[in-house]
Amino acid sequence: MTPVPVAVAHRGDPYRFRENTVASLRSALDRGADAVEIDVRLTRDGVPVLLHDATLKRLWEHERPLHALSADEVRGLTGGGVPALAEALAATGGHRVLIDLPGSPDVRAVRRVMDVVRESGAADRVYYCAGADAMLAVRAADPAAEIALTWTTLAPPRPVLLDAIRPRWLNYRFPLVDRLLAERVHAGGHLLSVWTPDTRRSMRRVLEAGVDSITTNRVDVLRAVRDGTMTPGTGR
Repeated sequence: MTPVPVAVAHRGDPYRFRENTVASLRSALDRGADAVEIDVRLTRDGVPVLLHDATLKRLWEHERPLHALSADEVRGLTGGGVPALAEALAATGGHRVLIDLPGSPDVRAVRRVMDVVRESGAADRVYYCAGADAMLAVRAADPAAEIALTWTTLAPPRPVLLDAIRPRWLNYRFPLVDRLLAERVHAGGHLLSVWTPDTRRSMRRVLEAGVDSITTNRVDVLRAVRDGTMTPGTGR
C-alpha cells in the first residue's frame, strides 16, 4: 500500500491565528496536522525563537531586526507572542516538527538551534529544511539529522551536494512538481515534499503526482482532500 502523504501545517494554522505562535501550532494539531513547520531565528543573545522574517515589522509592527534584540526585548515588544523554540517544542507534545532555518544562518546559529532541540528531548521528532548552506551546517552538526533539502529549480541537485548533505527529502515549491519530477526524485532514493498548495485543486494535483509530504497553510482542507472527506462544492 502506498504511504499516505504527510500533512504538514505551514507555520501552524495562520488563517486562524498569527503564524509561528503557540496558539497557531496547537490549532493546526487540533485540525489534524501530522506535523507542524516552524521558522527559527536567533535573538541577539542567542535564543532560538519562532519568526520567519528578519524583523518584527510584518507581524508585530516593530521595525527593529531580530538580531538586534534580546529575547527579553522580543518578549516585551510582542507581549510574549513570539515563542522560544523550547516553548514551541513543549507545546507540540510528541508531534513531528519541521524546522525551517531562514536567512542563511551560520554554523554557530545552526548548532545553537540543534542544541535546544536536544535539550528539549525532541531530536527524534524534529527534522530540518532550508537551502544547501544551512543544510550543510545541519549535517556537520549532526550526522544523523533528518533533512529536507529545499530546492527551487527543476535542474536536479548535483550528486556531490547530495552526497554531502544526505537529505531524506527533496523539498520543492508545488508549481514545479509533476509526476515526472516525483519519479526522478524517488528514483534517486529520496522522498518528495512540496510547499505550499492552499487550494483543493493544487492539493489534488500534487497528490496525483505522487508526493510524500505537503506543507500547507490550510491543513484542515488538506486533510479533507487527502482523506476524501471534503464535501463537494464547499471551500475553495
